[in-house]
Amino acid sequence: MMTTLNATATKAKTGLAQILVTAALGLALMVVAGHVQSQTLHDAAHDMRHATGFPCH
Repeated sequence: MMTTLNATATKAKTGLAQILVTAALGLALMVVAGHVQSQTLHDAAHDMRHATGFPCH
């Protein structure tokens, strides 16, 4: 019984870690895309923000 509880707790921690890493990566990509200086990359990011409904101005 204890092994099952440990396995469940380990899966929950792993799942939470995956969610946090994914959220951090997504946030980092948004910040980088929003502050990029290259005009072409900025325009592409700007268009994507409009397409997804993200307020940008």
